[in-house]
Amino acid sequence: MHPFTLYTLAGALLLGSGIVLVLTRQNAILVLMGIELMLNAATVNFTGFALADPARIQGQMAALFVLTLAAAETAVALAIILQVYKRFGTVRIDQLRMLKS
Repeated sequence: MHPFTLYTLAGALLLGSGIVLVLTRQNAILVLMGIELMLNAATVNFTGFALADPARIQGQMAALFVLTLAAAETAVALAIILQVYKRFGTVRIDQLRMLKS
């Protein structure tokens, strides 16, 4: 099996896991973990696409950009989640919707 296929399959598995987490969980931290899995799937696919032309480094640069973006997104999202917990005492999304109305 070609390594490109393995990278693509791993990316698809990570993407599917992330989508399942985002759609099925009520805890905001687990939803954030699902989003991180989807970003990691993009990173794996970028590095897999970089195998197509090893002389160029666009795949690695895109992966580095995604990792930087994911780190910044995690820091901001965790700060928001901590403030929500401090104010409402919960991070369950369904309970926050009830508090809104």
